[in-house]
Amino acid sequence: MNQQQFTITELAREFDVTPRAIRFYEDQGLLSPSREGSSGLRRVYSSRDRTRLKLTLRGKRLGFTLSEIRDLLDLYESPTDTVPQLHAFLATIAEHRDVLERQLEDLNATLEDLAQYEAQCRAMLEENGVAQPARTGSKRVKA
Repeated sequence: MNQQQFTITELAREFDVTPRAIRFYEDQGLLSPSREGSSGLRRVYSSRDRTRLKLTLRGKRLGFTLSEIRDLLDLYESPTDTVPQLHAFLATIAEHRDVLERQLEDLNATLEDLAQYEAQCRAMLEENGVAQPARTGSKRVKA
C-alpha cells in the first residue's frame, strides 16, 4: 500500500500556515513526521499527519487549547475503552459552546447598537440636508 507523503512546505501552503507553526505543532506532540535524508533533517508527513494538522487548525479556530486538541486526537487513536475520554471531551465541548453562544449574543447586541447609532446619524444628516454616505452591507449572525 503506497501512502501519500507531504513536505512541510506543501502542508504549509495547503493550510496557509508557516512551516514554523507546523514545527511548533510537532514539538507539542500533535504531529510526528518521519525523517529522511543522510542527516535525518528532512521531515516527511503522512496522510495521518495531514489529517491531524487539519483537525488541529480547526480546533484552534474553534477556541480549543492545544492540550484539548491533543486529547481529542489521541481519543480517536486510542485502542482502549474511551467512554471516560468521551465524557470528558463532551464536557469540554459544552464549555466551548457556552462561551461561543455568549460571544454571539454579545456580537448581536453590539450589531443592534451600531444599527441604532447609524440610523440616528443618518437622520441627523438628513435633517441638515447633508448627503449621506452609501450604506454598507451587514451580515447578521443568528444564535
